[in-house]
Amino acid sequence: MGNMVALVGRPNVGKSTLFNRLTESRNAIVHETSGVTRDRHYGKCVWNGIEFSVIDTGGYIEGSGNIIENETRKQVLLAIEEADVILFLVDVAEGLSALDEELALMLRRSDKRVLLVVNKADNNVRYWDAGVFYQLGLGEPYPVSAVNGSGTGELLDEVVRCFVNAGSADAEDGLPRIAVVGRPNVGKSTLINSLLGEERSIVTPVAGTTRDSVHTLYKKYNHRFYLVDTAGIRKKGKVTGNIEFYSVLRSIRAIESADVCLLMIDAVQGFESQDMSILNIIRKNNKGLVLLVNKWDLVQKDSHTSRNFEQSILEKTAPFRDIPVIFISAINRQRIHKVIETAMEVYSNRMRKIPTSELNEHMQKVIEEYPPPSHRGKYIKIKYVTQLPTHAPSFAFFCNFPEHVTEAYKRFLENKLRAQYNFKGVPIQIFMRKK
Repeated sequence: MGNMVALVGRPNVGKSTLFNRLTESRNAIVHETSGVTRDRHYGKCVWNGIEFSVIDTGGYIEGSGNIIENETRKQVLLAIEEADVILFLVDVAEGLSALDEELALMLRRSDKRVLLVVNKADNNVRYWDAGVFYQLGLGEPYPVSAVNGSGTGELLDEVVRCFVNAGSADAEDGLPRIAVVGRPNVGKSTLINSLLGEERSIVTPVAGTTRDSVHTLYKKYNHRFYLVDTAGIRKKGKVTGNIEFYSVLRSIRAIESADVCLLMIDAVQGFESQDMSILNIIRKNNKGLVLLVNKWDLVQKDSHTSRNFEQSILEKTAPFRDIPVIFISAINRQRIHKVIETAMEVYSNRMRKIPTSELNEHMQKVIEEYPPPSHRGKYIKIKYVTQLPTHAPSFAFFCNFPEHVTEAYKRFLENKLRAQYNFKGVPIQIFMRKK
């Protein structure tokens, strides 16, 4: 499952430029959902048919001088722990620095696959200057120019070669996988313990697909699924400084190996920007989603509180607002049953397939009533719609001018689909195709 590539290196060597080049230049394949703010540090890349995640560790470092150097060291340690392949960026224009040598030493000691990427090699002289980095002891340097893209093809060929050789052992037995994700200290472990209860005997741990997420088989109340738990894997020494980067990195693994994610937020602290980051990753991976508001027992309430709270969250998650929100107390086991019921419902929504004839009959009426706005006098005619054979629900609408259909109209079509069919908790993708 999820192959993860992390970009590391000291500041200003071009990590974010390379990140953008890897995640955006293949936009056609990566199909970024438009209209949603993108996460600057997490993206997807597809190369030669192999998909992987890219994480830019530099985007999370604030501060100056020594703080930055310390944070950079920490990011490298985290990347060594979490990523499958590490791209270590250096800058040929500035040459070798003491910090480069120190980071290279850390990377050499790890057993991770590290590719040495020499950035800013954008002319012949610099291309040959890249040889100086051989002395870092990380093997052959890959000279690239993140700005114009030269050299990135060879680099990506090598990245995907790492994944193909690694192979993937997946516990594919068709059971749903449900992951509990969220910021640190929102109560993920408490919820998992409440779900599993004292009946630990029913629970048979399955060797995790990745070395750091445990898949536990859950069999109770006529439900069977895997609980993907990343919460209590390895208790770290206190992670200082960059809690955000750390928890996002942790969540990605769980999200990518799950079908439905239970995103847990803290009722007292409310829905914060970091919760939004995790939600964006869930949406980007087209996974099912249930929002759990934990510690609800600690909030002062009046007759409208939970409704208002729910509305305020869904305003922030727009345009994806068709999400179940459940108010729970993991410690008091309040509504734990409902969590499972809802997660299973979202799972079946994500698997829902609508027969083409029925889909066309319903959507053609909708389109007749509200046709797409014309573009410079050209009338847009949508002739046919079908659900694509993808893991998560996606629909292709065939029409004469696909490029002129507005985002607003696509959203209108999505809302009409949601009104007719139950896709609650599931991101939907709408594609316009030429007939």
